Amino acid sequence: MTRLSLIATLLLWALPAGAEDLALDLGERTTVDDGGTLNPHEMSMARVMENIRDGQSGMVLCSTGYLVTKSGRHGLARELFTRCAEDGYTGAMTWMSQLDDNGLGGAQDLEAATEWNRRAAEAGDPVGKFNRGLDLLRGRGVAQDEEAGRRLVDEAANEGLPVAERLRRADYDLDEVTPDADEWRYQTLF
Repeated sequence: MTRLSLIATLLLWALPAGAEDLALDLGERTTVDDGGTLNPHEMSMARVMENIRDGQSGMVLCSTGYLVTKSGRHGLARELFTRCAEDGYTGAMTWMSQLDDNGLGGAQDLEAATEWNRRAAEAGDPVGKFNRGLDLLRGRGVAQDEEAGRRLVDEAANEGLPVAERLRRADYDLDEVTPDADEWRYQTLF
């Protein structure tokens, strides 16, 4: 990688949230003609998104979504995680739930958030089971069903998920896993 490419890649990650379109234009241009591809994107967010938009996914590609969303590029993260979730990556499903639950990169959609958790749980993901269990215990985005919620939390705990073990030890007291700052989100208004 040339020094200029390295600097462009570093700048890509340093851009503020909302600069996704500009970020994808940084770096060397990719040109495709009869002679092949000139100046292809390599090891850059532009390359990751080109691969996603071409219908590709994979463990390494999908894990890039964590960095993307943590850097505030929620629209790009949503695009990336959607592709990966549709291809069966359960970690991407739980991230899609987080994006939908918090309205990041799109409107808040509690039903969609809990649906992603359901899909991850049914695919056998312990985090998906725990999150779906919480949804059911709280009645958030889905009808409340404490028995089914506890059962899923127990499954996640039996699979060794520490936060699920902690909730079970606390006799399913949701305050055990809910930060004080988030309590308002889970209060029933009616």
